[in-house]
Amino acid sequence: MAGAVDLHSHTTASDGALPPRQLVRLAAKHGVGVLAVTDHDSTSGLADAMDEARTLPPLEIVPGLEINCDVPGAEIHVLGYCLDWDAEWFQAFLGEQREERRRRVHRMCERLAELGMPIDPAEIFSLVQEGSAGRPHVAQAMVNRGYVKTVREAFDRYLSAKGPANVPRKRLTPVEAVRVIRRARGVPVLAHPGLANRDEMIPELVEAGLLGIETYYPEHSSAQTIAYREMCRRLGLVATGGSDFHGPQISRAHHPGFQVVPESAWQELRSRLESLSSS
Repeated sequence: MAGAVDLHSHTTASDGALPPRQLVRLAAKHGVGVLAVTDHDSTSGLADAMDEARTLPPLEIVPGLEINCDVPGAEIHVLGYCLDWDAEWFQAFLGEQREERRRRVHRMCERLAELGMPIDPAEIFSLVQEGSAGRPHVAQAMVNRGYVKTVREAFDRYLSAKGPANVPRKRLTPVEAVRVIRRARGVPVLAHPGLANRDEMIPELVEAGLLGIETYYPEHSSAQTIAYREMCRRLGLVATGGSDFHGPQISRAHHPGFQVVPESAWQELRSRLESLSSS
């Protein structure tokens, strides 16, 4: 296998800046050989991404998604890879998740108005294109209104998990997300655990069927990377990683493949998938 491995990226199917085909072309330009497309609560970008990759061998698209969960004082994300994403029940589940995202945008607009920064929800939904609304869209609307100078400032000051303008969604627990992914015959991986600081939950997630931890991540410190790598070894989990690329103006990753991820991460993830298929 040639090229870099990136097991975490987003398109306009959720809150990324680039359409799926454009993301794939950018990944190929930066030497990515394996790219997982993992939009929030949506798989609608996968078909275009996989079709575009056929014109850019040897680039391989790993079908995936990212499910957002809320716990007291934090937000936990669970990645799912190579799952049965076309299943009718699974698409119904994702539809419910996206509808809750819309309701959350309305609640966040109410909170912003209380903070003296009124935004019409329609302004936010106009930014979404074909995807589902998320905090990056709210942040961009805040920039457009002149309330903040950058999307990063919007998150740092107002939209982080403990920010004054953030509001929780209807709660889906991380355990439920892991079980949904396993039911869909996919591989569940805990996303960027260093951001949530809820490592005490990991044993419960492993018991529910968690198979990996996103270890190699742009916002993890060297100490965190070492700690999660050791945790994966001790618990028998796959140490995965990715850029979490949303767009150069949205995320710290400047392009797909920005985060160095060992080739073994994809090989071990694929091995777990094969084990699930044969069991």
